[in-house]
Amino acid sequence: MARSVIIIPARYGSTRFPGKPLTMIAGKTLLQRVYEVACAASQNVRDVAIYVATDDDRIQKHAADLGAEVVMTPEECKTGSDRALAACLGLKTTPEIVVNLQGDAPLTPPHFVSAIINSLMNNPACDVATPVAQLSWDALDDLRESKLQRPFSGTTAIVDENNNALWFSKQIIPALRQEEKLRQQQTLSPIFRHIGLYGYRFSALQKFVSLAEGNYEALEGLEQLRFLENGLKIKAVKVDYGHFPSMSGVDTQEDAKKAEQLLLAQETN
Repeated sequence: MARSVIIIPARYGSTRFPGKPLTMIAGKTLLQRVYEVACAASQNVRDVAIYVATDDDRIQKHAADLGAEVVMTPEECKTGSDRALAACLGLKTTPEIVVNLQGDAPLTPPHFVSAIINSLMNNPACDVATPVAQLSWDALDDLRESKLQRPFSGTTAIVDENNNALWFSKQIIPALRQEEKLRQQQTLSPIFRHIGLYGYRFSALQKFVSLAEGNYEALEGLEQLRFLENGLKIKAVKVDYGHFPSMSGVDTQEDAKKAEQLLLAQETN
């Protein structure tokens, strides 16, 4: 059994976007796009396996046609984390490290996935790893502008000198008391944007699913706060998008169109 697994949860019955994993995006299904991200990431990690976790026969057949290994999971799984755990419990042996690569994130840079797996391998005391990107001043300005229209878009993180995550918020944290001075002194802002991708030790994933929703988790709507509220350690892995476009998950038909435009632009460069 592989030491690490990348689980791709894929549901057919999305309320906002039924059949989402089978939606075509620039000539490939959404699921194929994400599976290719996982395959590319696996080239930079030792001893890793990839599984699609689904409750739907149509997705199972398509994943098998792609050459992916599939684990059938219960329909009642509420979240991607629940489905990832159910998939792991369906394997013959328990993996040490589990990456939950959401099946609606086709623009995830593969090096983000390999980075969090390698971080967990190199930091045995750490329970969870997740990527963060340090924002340029222009990117910080864009985030602030976005929050004027959508206050709960974009999550920021506070990270200590050892790259341990101290907190996450939908607010932009920390506040910058001497921002103008900082802008003159450094090219990057002190703000880290959180990227919603997680690698877990299996024991941490199992504990997370068993815990009740945390107080601050409920207030902010951020499930990672459940770990911090219960004393688990999250390693913040600093990453850079490089030439990859920045986009979160595909939740609507409009998101699918945007992802297609970004992918086509990337593939022609």
